[in-house]
Amino acid sequence: MMELCSIASGSSGNCICAGTPDSHLLVDAGISGRRIEAGLNSVGLKTCEMEAVLVTHEHIDHIAGLGVIARRCGLPVYGTKATLDAVLSVKSVGKIEESLLHPIVPGQEFQIGDMTVHPISISHDAADPVAYIIKTDSQKIGVITDLGTYDDSLVETLQNLDILLLEANHDVRMLQTGSYPYPLKQRILSDRGHLSNVLSGQLLGRLLHDRFHSVVLGHLSQENNYAELAYETVRLEVSMGENPYKGDDFPIYVAKRSEASQMICA
Repeated sequence: MMELCSIASGSSGNCICAGTPDSHLLVDAGISGRRIEAGLNSVGLKTCEMEAVLVTHEHIDHIAGLGVIARRCGLPVYGTKATLDAVLSVKSVGKIEESLLHPIVPGQEFQIGDMTVHPISISHDAADPVAYIIKTDSQKIGVITDLGTYDDSLVETLQNLDILLLEANHDVRMLQTGSYPYPLKQRILSDRGHLSNVLSGQLLGRLLHDRFHSVVLGHLSQENNYAELAYETVRLEVSMGENPYKGDDFPIYVAKRSEASQMICA
């Protein structure tokens, strides 16, 4: 069995817990150490029980609490070398012991506890960003956020997932007509920005299979999206897509920005 819990997911902070009944890890630590601990406690876990923290990239909404929990719990921190270098340059993160830092290479798998981790290069405006597949011999979880676009290679890599946390960042019309400055709108809409609700649904439609368990929509923008819109858009895109599945064939959850989800098990 594998399981996933969103501790927080949104433009203001991201932290995901994934693992097996015997070992768990965090993907990003973009909220305070206190909030991470409270979220983990809500599903019967503790920060210092985590095997490691996997860092996707160095933006502050993914690393705000990283230094605190790494120092307090002695947690190993994994990320690409460029990402780790960028993280260490963020003053608010503070010092992290070099012995805790583990540079990784996209495409090269590594072991943590009873899990194998597969880092995947993604398109985002960061030093060397990655998404992660976390797997055992029989199951796979994907944590895929902060990507402006996707291609056939990524779709192929993401096949046969059991649980997927997938970015549904914004509604394009809300973003275009909203209050964000024009350069920020262009950044978000670019191939190095964030995945819209429509693109999220289209990507999900290419990843479904008979054993697919559930998807969690994450990293929703507070200003340019809301949960019901993300849910309905993704569900509709799946149902209208060129695949044999409908949006009601599997559970679709929407991660909350500042509240832990239930533990989703497959």
